[in-house]
Amino acid sequence: MDKYRTAVVLLNWNGRHLLERFLPGIIAHLPIGCELIVADNGSHDDSVSYLKKYHPEIRLIAMPENYGYTGGYNRALKEVDADVYVLLNSDMEVSPGWIEPALRYLKDNPHVAALQPKIRSLNNREYFEYAGAGGGFLDVLGYPFCRGRIFNTLEKDNGQYDDAAEIFWASGAALFIRSEVFWKAGGFDEDFFAHMEEIDLCWRIQNMGYKVVFCPPSVVYHLGGGSLPKSNPRKTYYNFRNSLFMLAKNLPSRGFFLRIVLRLLLDILASMKFLIQGSPGDWLAVYKAHLAFLTRVSALRKQTTGRQQKLPGLICKKSIVKAYFICRKRRFSQLDFKASRASL
Repeated sequence: MDKYRTAVVLLNWNGRHLLERFLPGIIAHLPIGCELIVADNGSHDDSVSYLKKYHPEIRLIAMPENYGYTGGYNRALKEVDADVYVLLNSDMEVSPGWIEPALRYLKDNPHVAALQPKIRSLNNREYFEYAGAGGGFLDVLGYPFCRGRIFNTLEKDNGQYDDAAEIFWASGAALFIRSEVFWKAGGFDEDFFAHMEEIDLCWRIQNMGYKVVFCPPSVVYHLGGGSLPKSNPRKTYYNFRNSLFMLAKNLPSRGFFLRIVLRLLLDILASMKFLIQGSPGDWLAVYKAHLAFLTRVSALRKQTTGRQQKLPGLICKKSIVKAYFICRKRRFSQLDFKASRASL
C-alpha cells in the first residue's frame, strides 16, 4: 500500500458543527502516510478559525467563495499531490481500517480507476444509506439506483451485497479515485455545481476503458443532508437538471431523442406528485430544470468526446421506474439485472 500516496480530502461549506463531530474519528482511523486535507468552500461560519485553532495539524485549503461540489473539488485537488484521492463528505463517520482494503484493491487492479466503500446510514446503522449504499447503477432513462437502495427504499444490510462487484457509479460521498485518471477525464463538470457529477465522471471514466468497483470491506456511515436537506427545491433542481445534462453528454445518438422525451414526461409526472404532496417549490424546480436543460441540450451534445456508440453494459436496459412503481420491485435482488462480480 505504500506504493500509493493517498490524500483524504473533505470539502467543507459552513460545516463547523460537522467538522467538530466527525474529524476526530477520521483522524483516529487515518493510516500512517495518508494526508488529511480540508478544503473550505468559502464558508461564512467559523469553520476556518475552528480548524486553525483546534486542528492546526490538518492542511487547510481555503477558497474565497462557494464553487459547489464540482468547482470546489476541482480547485482543491489541483493543489493536492497524491496518487489516490479519497473524496469524503464532511458528515461521514468512518470505521477502523476503512482505507486499507480500498488501497489494496487499487494496487492489485490497475484497470480499476474509482472505488466506493459500503455506505451505511449513520442514523440507522444496520441499513444502507441513500447516497451510494452498495454501489450505483443507472437505468435506460438515466434514473440512478443502488444495490441496497432503489429510490427512497433502503434495505437492511444483511451481507447480501458483500461481494466485490463492478458498478456503474461510485458515490461522491466517499470516493476513491486515481488522480491521473481524474484529470485525464477532465475532473468534475463544473456546470453541474452539485449532485450527479460523480455519475457523469464515472461514465466518462468507463468510456476511457477503466472500471468502477464496490469494495465492501471498507465501511463508512453517512449522516446525509449536511449541505442541503433531502427535501429541498434547490436540491430537486440540481438533481433533475444534472441528470438530463448527464444524459445529453453521454448517451449514444441512437435512441437519444426517444429516451429524452420519455424522461421529460416521467419528470413531469414526478412534478405533479410534488404538487399533490404540497411541495410547490419542488414542482417548480422540475420545470426550471427542464428549461435549463432545453436551452443547453445542443451545446451539451457537443461537449463530451469519446462518447460510446452504444449503452454501456452496466446500464440497466429496463426502466427502474416501471420496476419500482408498477411491478413493486423494491429490492435490488428482485430486479432482472446482475452486477458483474469482481474479486478482492
